[in-house]
Amino acid sequence: AVVVEAKHLCMMMRGVEKQNSVMKTSCLLGTFKEDARTRSEFLSLLKES
Repeated sequence: AVVVEAKHLCMMMRGVEKQNSVMKTSCLLGTFKEDARTRSEFLSLLKES
């Protein structure tokens, strides 16, 4: 499982100038995709950090 969170500089600096614009993307494969309990545990750990 991979989760990437990044600031979107194009939106922050040009055009809409929306400060604190964040993009988040994820990819869950294998057990993380198939087992709801494992997926839930992984995602809850991300929220804590």
